[in-house]
Amino acid sequence: GPDADGAWRDDGCGLGHTRLSIIDLSPAGAQPMASPDGRYVVVFNGEIYNFLELREELEARGESFAGHSDTEVLLRLFVRDGLEGCLARLRGMFAFAVWDRQQQELALARDRVGVKPLVYAETAEGFLFGSEIRALLALQPALPRRADWAAIDHYLTYQYIPAPLTGFAAIRKLPPGHLMKVRGGKIVSLARYWDIDPGAATTTANFAESCEQLREQVLEATRLRMVSDVPLGAFLSGGIDSSVVVAAMCRLSADPIKTYAIGFEDEKFNELPYARQVAAHLGTDHHELTVRPDAAAIVPQLVEHFGEPHADSSAIPTYYVSQLARRGVTVALTGDGGDEAFAGYRRFYHASLAQRLSDSGLLPAWRLARRATTALEGMGRKQGPAFPHTRADQGLYLPPAQRYEHLIAYFTRAEKQALVTPRFRERAGDVDTSALVGQWLERAGGADRINRHLYVDLHTYLPEDVLPKVDICSMMNSLECRSPFLDHRLLEFAMRLPGHYKMAWPHRHKHNLKEAFKDWLPPGFMERGKMGFSIPLARWLRGDLADLVRERLLAEQTLAPWINVAPVQRQVEEHLSGQASHSKRLWALLILAEWMKVFGIEA
Repeated sequence: GPDADGAWRDDGCGLGHTRLSIIDLSPAGAQPMASPDGRYVVVFNGEIYNFLELREELEARGESFAGHSDTEVLLRLFVRDGLEGCLARLRGMFAFAVWDRQQQELALARDRVGVKPLVYAETAEGFLFGSEIRALLALQPALPRRADWAAIDHYLTYQYIPAPLTGFAAIRKLPPGHLMKVRGGKIVSLARYWDIDPGAATTTANFAESCEQLREQVLEATRLRMVSDVPLGAFLSGGIDSSVVVAAMCRLSADPIKTYAIGFEDEKFNELPYARQVAAHLGTDHHELTVRPDAAAIVPQLVEHFGEPHADSSAIPTYYVSQLARRGVTVALTGDGGDEAFAGYRRFYHASLAQRLSDSGLLPAWRLARRATTALEGMGRKQGPAFPHTRADQGLYLPPAQRYEHLIAYFTRAEKQALVTPRFRERAGDVDTSALVGQWLERAGGADRINRHLYVDLHTYLPEDVLPKVDICSMMNSLECRSPFLDHRLLEFAMRLPGHYKMAWPHRHKHNLKEAFKDWLPPGFMERGKMGFSIPLARWLRGDLADLVRERLLAEQTLAPWINVAPVQRQVEEHLSGQASHSKRLWALLILAEWMKVFGIEA
């Protein structure tokens, strides 16, 4: 935050905070903030969207307030009701810590979905925590720079590192929906305080009724997120989710909403025409930019702020649209979470279809049918693809957890086995990366096939990939992002709806979301294909990033202790020459190598 900073120190504890001022811009909202009696001191990152309602309740219970910030409401609620009681009432995105000077105890918590980050290290010298890994390294430069080998194994599969792991063996993440208590510099308790009920859908509403209820839920979640003492706007990518959010904002505001979109010269990745269509239909104050980024310059900056390997290349457009929006606003609403809540990804179709076939005993027959279909598709070609050549077909031979892992893996198990060195495998040990998926599939065993996989993504891809990407890239530009689809009550409502409301057979994704809001957007808009917020990565790796790829992966051989040089050299040569495309894999390896270099990782 560029607006203010503060520090507080006492026997046994020191707290620091840098502020992006959103609610109560006066000194009364400054942090660290102490309770009136001085016993409790809080540092807090995020927003409590229902703070006005909570403030009224606290005033009815005898509280009086010095300012009008949500931080002060959070602290008073904590003092009144304790950590667990406080968390049960909060509706927002947050990571916070409260020091109890009397009990010499630190209480920490992270919001239910994982919008705001919280990393920590438990060391012999004491307990450290912060919003970014580099903050911990600044607090204690002697923290070991050793990699967590199991975490890197997960990264090669998923493109991110799941909590509680980080890239560093000495640093951990507090998982979403968890609380922690620390005394004497040691963790004394760590517990989950919230989870979506993954049981069978419980709604009694028919499809039409559920669409009406969905509109009400989205409007309410959007209204709460439009409370701000600073200018507010929205990202408008041209996709369905951000368009729905902007449409809701327009219904709630008397003034035109400021919207921001970026595009690329490569038309395959350019959604600006769709964003313009929505902006014109809704009458927004629209701003856009065609990005010609210096990709080689932005990569080290992103790696430094992420603090660990994170290979979602859409971090680049997220950074640039945040930079564009910050010129006019301090808060931007987004459509993040819509895909995970309402089945927006094609993998949900493939995974639920395979499970449906398996449950009905038709999987062997389907394999034969797919083999025959592949053969027919290859007729007339000199050499058609051998069955099974797609990830979806290969998954038909795998158990459920490995099947879903295979659908989303950057490097499949076989590819990873050929890629890593014996030293890496020895250090990492026998890591079953599919267990990450398997644990959530098992917990969601009572849900229908579609909701089961939505539940997985709500606990993996959303909090571990999407949310860190948006939070870090926006905060790098001093912009706060808020998404109505991440409202925990909206997510709970969505999980109560049967899967076929969200994905109509055979594969109309986000079925109820499209039907609920089709009249709010241009005619036919809901039927356009999904593009995703992506970049022309393959071309950039052959152009702007080619020198960096050659330098990190070939000349310096930064990854040589972990990764076999021969397959990497082959992939680089094939990609740069245009013989084949290995963009996602090379990007993941480039980010890994850059992380090792930026942070001086001990290999």
